[in-house]
Amino acid sequence: MSGDQLHTYEPTDLDEMSPLQALDAVTADVRGARITVDSTGLFNATRHIGLLCHLAARTAADAEYQLSPNISELPSAEHLGASAGHLGQAIAHYTQALAPLLVLTTTAQDTPRQKLDSLDHHNRLRSHLNDAGRALAAARTVLAVQQPLTAPSKPAPAPLRAPAARRRA
Repeated sequence: MSGDQLHTYEPTDLDEMSPLQALDAVTADVRGARITVDSTGLFNATRHIGLLCHLAARTAADAEYQLSPNISELPSAEHLGASAGHLGQAIAHYTQALAPLLVLTTTAQDTPRQKLDSLDHHNRLRSHLNDAGRALAAARTVLAVQQPLTAPSKPAPAPLRAPAARRRA
């Protein structure tokens, strides 16, 4: 998909998807809207943080909802909770990437000395973005685990009958 044809997802779109589909959509959005060292990259980073926060909150809410009886269309609460934790890690890394991204976006890099000074910021930025990508992959791995098929339930035992009261005729 070319950059100009990339569909960007908004929270309302994500709410209509399964947790795994929503995670895949956000991951595709993150990969398609790269973090560059300019105002566009800064916008993309803050947008990704917003999408990830929404997805983490939704996943945590789904985990709580899954604890209710008779919910079968969602992954288990355990998997949703673990996925929410990985999404939280991705959010943390994106947030930590903001500091070097802001420095690189707002500081001139015209001289060789300025370019050399910016190497540490570039390394920190790349490290945080790579760690965020790994956290998203871990969240997907947890959600993609096939749910065990529920064993067919045994028929409920017949209710005990209360002893009939004998009548005298």
